[in-house]
Amino acid sequence: MNCQIGNDVSRAAQLLRSGKLVGFATETVYGLGANAFDERAVAGIFEAKERPTFDPLIVHLATIDQLPLVARSIPEAASLLIESYWPGPLTLIFPKTTAVPDLVTAGLDSVAVRIPSHPLALELLKVADVPIAAPSANRFGCVSPTTAEHVAEQLGDRIDYILDGGPCSVGLESTIVSLLGAQPTVLRLGGLDVEELEQTIGHVEMKIAGSDPGNRASESSPQLAPGMLLRHYAPRTPLVVKDSLSAPDLADGDALLLSRPVSFSVENHHCEILSMTGDLKECAAGFFSALRRLDALGPKRILAEWFPNEGLGRALNDRLRRAAATTSADSLHL
Repeated sequence: MNCQIGNDVSRAAQLLRSGKLVGFATETVYGLGANAFDERAVAGIFEAKERPTFDPLIVHLATIDQLPLVARSIPEAASLLIESYWPGPLTLIFPKTTAVPDLVTAGLDSVAVRIPSHPLALELLKVADVPIAAPSANRFGCVSPTTAEHVAEQLGDRIDYILDGGPCSVGLESTIVSLLGAQPTVLRLGGLDVEELEQTIGHVEMKIAGSDPGNRASESSPQLAPGMLLRHYAPRTPLVVKDSLSAPDLADGDALLLSRPVSFSVENHHCEILSMTGDLKECAAGFFSALRRLDALGPKRILAEWFPNEGLGRALNDRLRRAAATTSADSLHL
């Protein structure tokens, strides 16, 4: 039986404090939350999602004042990033305190932290008055949820409540930056542009799993950050990505995921157009929902084009690459 979807923040906060699991909206995607200091509750996240314990979680805070509860030290480079982008779609990695269970961090001595900007998420965090560990609220490796209904479809019989904050405005997971080394390093592309980051703090290193097929992350060792496995965010339908699509590429039973309208006819194919103008923010906000809708129709393949490799297009291409990743290089068309 599916759990209840509602807007009762007090109920959601009470459930979290009592060790239960709550799905909740953020500006990026919906999260599956548990009290970050309650190891048994955190174990429930991994069980509900069927998520391997070598994949760490992000800890969500209500205010910067809570950061010392989870971060053992705060590097100088963090101050400008925090001032510029929190609350928002940026996750920072710090050395962790002993209060954070090893299960949250996959046994690593570091913790991923962010403050979301969604008003309902912030209210929940303030009322619950505990840091909330939360990955995306979906089955492990599947398409990320951007509405409460998406959460209910995959996890409704496994969790206790879904706090409905409407569709997610950003639509992609947070950008993750490690502050553990001498140079800030982007570990996951997401809802904050790398170009914008570099305008604020200067050059950042990039260590994106899967961006180099010859240097793939281990599928069984602790990951440096959430969402770094090569195959992730994946529909059930095979996804094929091309530099550009044309009419001869289409076969019976194909569906299309497009960033903007195309010049050839697609009337005999299911088609999702993310933006009439190719606007990358608009594309990002609708990306996962469109992918879910196409997948639910049961086509033979989903065809997509690479986005412009700039701004949010980098993060969108990262999601396409992971969603398409199979043992066949043909599926990637890199």
